[in-house]
Amino acid sequence: MLRQLRIPALLAQCLWISNAHAVDSYRYLHVTVDTPWNIFLFLLIGIFAPFILMGVLAWYFSFKKKPTPPNPPSSPEDHP
Repeated sequence: MLRQLRIPALLAQCLWISNAHAVDSYRYLHVTVDTPWNIFLFLLIGIFAPFILMGVLAWYFSFKKKPTPPNPPSSPEDHP
């Protein structure tokens, strides 16, 4: 029952929105003092964090001792 009312309710909300919520205003495009900080946080989380994690994991696993491969079984042809 609620699923059937979800789409009409969403359409009614879209018609009810006032002009203060209009997307065509360019308030969100203005550069403020916080803009470089917001750009830095976006780059830190979205782009730099995977590279930092990759570097830390590469450094961590470079100190781990690699296991030696097992000796293959000797075949009877090797022994006289």
